[in-house]
Amino acid sequence: QVQLVESGGGLVQAGGSLRLSCVASGSTFGINAMGWYRQAPGKERELAATISSGGTTDYEDSVMGRFTISRDNAKNTLYLQMNSLKPEDTAVYYCTADTRGMLPLRFSPEYWGQGTQVTVSS
Repeated sequence: QVQLVESGGGLVQAGGSLRLSCVASGSTFGINAMGWYRQAPGKERELAATISSGGTTDYEDSVMGRFTISRDNAKNTLYLQMNSLKPEDTAVYYCTADTRGMLPLRFSPEYWGQGTQVTVSS
């Protein structure tokens, strides 16, 4: 089992920045792909960014160029640097991890954090 704990959410003005962190514990040696999902009020959950075990990254179109996902395997930590934030980025952000690979992560991640709220005011 893997436990994921996010931190770093909060309230920020449009144009500002936040950095989310996610610390993994438990059977972390088996983690392959990791990613950040988000869910805005009244909307479906969407996959914002992913990173493979080898460091290959991918982003949802609306965050491309503004968000950067990274991971520090030695610290078992996943990050999401969010710059030029917009009100439409307001959502609960969830850290996810999967031992099976990237494709399962994109459809139904094995492990989820509890979520951290990001609110961007206009």
